[in-house]
Amino acid sequence: MYIGIDLGGMSIKAGLVNEAYKIVATKTMPTGAERHGDEIAKDMAKLALELAEENGYKMQDIKAVGVGCPGACNSKTGICAFSANINFKDTHICEIITKELGVPAYLGNDANVAAFGEYKVINEEMESMLFVTLGTGVGGGIILNGKIYEGFNGVGAEIGHIQVDKNSENKCGCGRYGCWETEASVSALIRETKKAIEANPDCAMAKSVEGDLSRVNGRTSFDAAKAGDAVAQKIVDAFIKAVGEGVCSMINIFQPEVLLIGGAISKEGDYLLDPIRKLAETDTYKHNGVHTRIAAAQLGNDAGIIGAALLGE
Repeated sequence: MYIGIDLGGMSIKAGLVNEAYKIVATKTMPTGAERHGDEIAKDMAKLALELAEENGYKMQDIKAVGVGCPGACNSKTGICAFSANINFKDTHICEIITKELGVPAYLGNDANVAAFGEYKVINEEMESMLFVTLGTGVGGGIILNGKIYEGFNGVGAEIGHIQVDKNSENKCGCGRYGCWETEASVSALIRETKKAIEANPDCAMAKSVEGDLSRVNGRTSFDAAKAGDAVAQKIVDAFIKAVGEGVCSMINIFQPEVLLIGGAISKEGDYLLDPIRKLAETDTYKHNGVHTRIAAAQLGNDAGIIGAALLGE
């Protein structure tokens, strides 16, 4: 049995994961992100212990505890150098957890760990996979030769910051304009949907939210486009093109066997994926007729827990 911890700015989620890569029990607690990093690490250990004991396990029954953490994580040292929304600064996460629990602890960036979970659960004989998650930003992870690619400094695979539109007026948090994150995140989709509603107050999207822009979400434009709204269709088409531009770049660089798209928007299924696949057919380099398979991720919010748990496999 393994324990995986998915650490977020608001909550710590821990899960018991068995050898079949299934979550058998979970437990959560608030993060308290403003606290000293050592306290948060100790709470992760405490949560893992409580989860094990409440489900009839002792720590000696647990092979390893893995943590998926947002920020700059060094898997070799077990240290999180920095996290934007959690008070970590050169925090020795693995050392603290191992000291508290007496079991091996492993650390990875949360997006990388989620990618690893998807990769393991696919259970196909493949060496390379890319995982792209569309949410507040654009994140993801890269699996090469069956292992997480982190770069030499632990902060590789920041795929949201490739530039997909050099003429964009949308400034990214990283300081550049036209990053994949500013054009293809769900935040970007919501931003453009609101602009369209303001410019077209009689469109179906405006009616669906009764003119209240605070009700706009990632489904608003997709639902209206499927119902035949031409204004919504333009928003959806532009969003899908932005997603596809980044996907093509990722394929051209890495040529992975599989590229998975995750995040809630991936539930749109082939309505989202088919145009991206079509773009990849024409805009990616291919020589021998073998193409990257593009599919929706399967694990949803479980990917982080499963991937973290399996860091110690």
